[in-house]
Amino acid sequence: MSDQPRDWDKELAAIDKVMAKTAGSPAPAAAPAQRAGGGAVHAPVGGGAVGKRAALTTWVRAGLGLLLAAAVLQWPYAHRCGLGLILYLGAATMVAIAGSWTMIISWNRRQGWAHLAGMGVFLGGLALVASVLLPRLGYMATALPWMCE
Repeated sequence: MSDQPRDWDKELAAIDKVMAKTAGSPAPAAAPAQRAGGGAVHAPVGGGAVGKRAALTTWVRAGLGLLLAAAVLQWPYAHRCGLGLILYLGAATMVAIAGSWTMIISWNRRQGWAHLAGMGVFLGGLALVASVLLPRLGYMATALPWMCE
């Protein structure tokens, strides 16, 4: 081993050239910009700005989740036990799924407000599911039945 320090810039430039030849793409023009803290600034995973249509469809998903949550809150049928309970539990679970779907899409598209809306729908759906499950799993003082008599 030699006592001379390695020139990392030269070695990394040589690696960039080899990678550019094998990938068929040009070598990067410049290193990523540096933040004040020393970390590199990277572009979003999705490739940059979100198009208007993608932004609109994310908000449509969030709106549909909110409408579904409002509809489940106004559930017109009896849901204390039996088939009505199963259907209500399925609808409440769908609210949570709609919220998680919105959260995933908005996270990938880097839409913070839509992500918060999806998180609200998701947590509301979890609250609806918990309001059905907890009294039937023995968490509450009075246990409610799953099936009607």
